[in-house]
Amino acid sequence: MIENFELLSKKCEKCSRLCSFLETNRKNFPDYFNNPVPSFGEIDSEFLIVGLAPGLNGANKTGRPFTGDYAGDILYNVLTKQGFTKGTYLAKKDDNFSLINTRITNAVRCVPPENKPTGEEIKNCNNYLKKEIENMCNLKVILVLGRIAHEAVLRALEQSTSKFKFEHGNIHLININSKKTILLVDSYHTSRYNINTKRLTLDMFEQIVLQIKEKLK
Repeated sequence: MIENFELLSKKCEKCSRLCSFLETNRKNFPDYFNNPVPSFGEIDSEFLIVGLAPGLNGANKTGRPFTGDYAGDILYNVLTKQGFTKGTYLAKKDDNFSLINTRITNAVRCVPPENKPTGEEIKNCNNYLKKEIENMCNLKVILVLGRIAHEAVLRALEQSTSKFKFEHGNIHLININSKKTILLVDSYHTSRYNINTKRLTLDMFEQIVLQIKEKLK
């Protein structure tokens, strides 16, 4: 099942603006990945991290979420400190770096102009996120980086976005069915802007990941 929806996302042409932007980037940056970026990490993981979208010179270049840009440097540094990784992060897809019990994806799989997907593009990509979550049979915790990822996950889970408000540090208990619940944890995005303005500090983010580590024991 996982291979099927990953394959479909690679061939997706739902968003004309994003397809056009990818085509432009294929001409301008022929050595870049320039395709919908697949998830990173094992499908049987208990922990899922959801970001916004690939960065032009990050995941869109390397073909791996949060790889090759500032946000990824922050994210992977903290994950490594808390024991969620193994190997050495070298900011490229072919390093020996991997995740432990963790998977990473984005609300939108294609790089958007100016890193700003439209509401329609977020909606178009939501079915891939929904299928991914459904395929993660061991999933216990979802960490969302930013409000857009927060709302995208709620839609994928068929939950009300008004019932579960985004706020850094919030932990929401989501009842999927009578037998399964998932913890949805909110964090500001690890973007350069958020770090530079101190909206998010390393300590704030480390505390979020540490809490998740404790809940997964």
